[in-house]
Amino acid sequence: MTRTGFVHQALCYGSDDEFLEGTLTFVHDGLDAGDAVLAVVKSRNITLLDEALGRRSRDVEFIDADDWYGWPSRTMGRYSAYCADHGTGPSGASRRVRIIGEPVWSGRTDFEAREWMRYESLLNVAFADTGHWILCPYDAGDLPAGIVGTAIRTHPELALGARESAPSGHYADPAEFYAECDAARPSGKPAATPANQDDDIPFARGRSAAVRRALTAYAHGLGLPEQRTYDLVAAVHEAVVNAVRYGGGRGVVRLRSDPDYVTCEVSDTGTTVPPAPFPGHLPPEPRGVNGHGMWAVRQLSDLVTEELGPEGSVVRMYFRRTRALTGPGPDGR
Repeated sequence: MTRTGFVHQALCYGSDDEFLEGTLTFVHDGLDAGDAVLAVVKSRNITLLDEALGRRSRDVEFIDADDWYGWPSRTMGRYSAYCADHGTGPSGASRRVRIIGEPVWSGRTDFEAREWMRYESLLNVAFADTGHWILCPYDAGDLPAGIVGTAIRTHPELALGARESAPSGHYADPAEFYAECDAARPSGKPAATPANQDDDIPFARGRSAAVRRALTAYAHGLGLPEQRTYDLVAAVHEAVVNAVRYGGGRGVVRLRSDPDYVTCEVSDTGTTVPPAPFPGHLPPEPRGVNGHGMWAVRQLSDLVTEELGPEGSVVRMYFRRTRALTGPGPDGR
């Protein structure tokens, strides 16, 4: 039976054979239908799938998951761009993009893992109006039980094998799941110490150049690389511009650092317009008037949290200080 509309499935596998059973027919069916097929999986699974496909593997684009799944918002951007580029066939007609997307969960902190769970849920919103098909493998023999268990809440369907699937009986509406992630996020202002108390930067209309200079000096003082410094300055400046435009015209930037993150908080006296759902998480319409600011903030930052309200708004941007990811998974492993 030919499927139409967006499909998002979780494939929980416990062996190489189960991985191939759930993915091989998926790829063959896509190639037979003329779909674009992208496999973003861990290196071991690239080898398995490549060998099993034989000559047909040349028609599949393979990407190592470690090179793709850096941070949630940027990965969302990559998939969105890939589908835009490959969602048109040689004749000019739209075509389905099939993706095998296996997120990298190892080494994530609790905070980071929750944001990846949020990302999995938001795929249902970002691609809802497309005809694409995303299959997300979860290695049940290797991943923490808490991560595998969440897959049934972020995916509307469960892939059970070759061309077999079933609705997830525990699928959560993305808005509800988003609220749960918000409730579990870090809260409170970044800790102030005598050493960093002076790193607070008040801002108001006409002060953006001074804020950029202070941000650059702060990043250089931490020894951040030039590209990292550029990302931090650009992201925080965009959040400040949003706060000036929509948040009463003034506020404060708080800069803090610890061994894991540089945290930049932009707070204002309250937003003047109701915040859009999932602010900055979904790719904006290229010619749309709104939605580009927070999207840019998330693309430039590693992680972002937001509390937007009429009495005061806070946007926190997190920048990893080290490339390697360290820390336990959501259930302590």
